[in-house]
Amino acid sequence: MFARRDIVKGAAALPLAAILADPLLAQAAAAGMQDVTLELKSGKPIKASIAFPDVTPAPAILLIHEWWGLNDQIKAVAAEYAKAGYVAVAVDLYDQKVGATADEARSLMGKVKGEEATETLKIWTAWTRSHDKTTDKIGTIGWCFGGGWSLNASLASPVDATIIYYGNVAKQADQLSALVGPVMGHFAEKDQWINKAMVDGFVEQMKVAGEPDPEVFWYDADHAFANPSSGGYDKADTQLAWTRSMAFFDKHLKG
Repeated sequence: MFARRDIVKGAAALPLAAILADPLLAQAAAAGMQDVTLELKSGKPIKASIAFPDVTPAPAILLIHEWWGLNDQIKAVAAEYAKAGYVAVAVDLYDQKVGATADEARSLMGKVKGEEATETLKIWTAWTRSHDKTTDKIGTIGWCFGGGWSLNASLASPVDATIIYYGNVAKQADQLSALVGPVMGHFAEKDQWINKAMVDGFVEQMKVAGEPDPEVFWYDADHAFANPSSGGYDKADTQLAWTRSMAFFDKHLKG
């Protein structure tokens, strides 16, 4: 039996797509996260898993999970961002619950209260900005359910860069005018939900709002192509999207 440190050491040179595709590697990466608990105004506890880079202070990234919840996959991505020199804060919007089936995930997603989720993300953004191990630069990223909430987080609190993976971007210009930093989006051509009509409408509303054109990338793939547990998982597209995302964050958060 290999120790966790041996697994992590062996994974150090692997691309993210390879780590995500191996549950053992993802679990090992996730195990190195630090859990932090804060409170809403109501007193309700909210949690996040944090990964710190070797050198601080460093720019920060807020990660918002898919409809499954804050699982090892999302934590592994956070760990990768920490390895790349970012303070990675993986926010939990499901009260520490994780869906094991599509029905469970759908139920959990349906129980999320918009005002409470917005307050949660605003609190974590403020906490991250004020942390002594972060700089004044912060970005957000999310997938599917979390992709929409990555955008919502950026509308609720000014951030320096926003990345959306196939998330709901059906917003009007008056909402989008609250954005401060640039936006990047990764979308799937075969996606029947987050489709071209929605994304084209988002781009048009960004123009109406006077915001910079978002960097939009389309992949010959289906929804959730970056999730290895999805039937539409595409390793090559996952790695390409990761490379583009890293370059975007490096430019706007480290530049």
